[in-house]
Amino acid sequence: MTGFSLEQLNTFIVRAKAATYVGGGAKSLSYRPGSHDLQFHEGAFSYLDSYFGGVDFLGQEVVYYEGKPVWVMNYHGRVLEPSLITAAETGQVIQESLSRMYEEGRFLGGFEHSTGDSTYVDTSKGDITSFTGREWIMRENVGSLGFRRANLCSTPYLGLL
Repeated sequence: MTGFSLEQLNTFIVRAKAATYVGGGAKSLSYRPGSHDLQFHEGAFSYLDSYFGGVDFLGQEVVYYEGKPVWVMNYHGRVLEPSLITAAETGQVIQESLSRMYEEGRFLGGFEHSTGDSTYVDTSKGDITSFTGREWIMRENVGSLGFRRANLCSTPYLGLL
């Protein structure tokens, strides 16, 4: 028995994501030299998003329940056309778009959002227990400018493997 449902886990992940990178949450002490770390705590759950880089980046999100890891997602991405969109612009589009998705109470794909001259697209296959996904930003007459790819690895703590 895990002590929580997948619905509770999903709800926590959405709140944690909304409160950290997307919500402009304060960075915490880095656990690994050179990493950017963001944390969120609520009840028995805690969340850590730890990533390296900027224009090209690699990171991992971990959810803990009662101090034990119960969910992990690894991600990486890069700006494909840095002459057409900056890392800062990419971040703004991603943050605004994901904020809208999180308002729907979810974090998995099947989502598109336009802001200014950019359109953010998020697709995924699978569910919270195991998924792969892809995100990208397009601009009219330019095409895909940047992407972020995510892979999820469930841990045995979920009792689902």
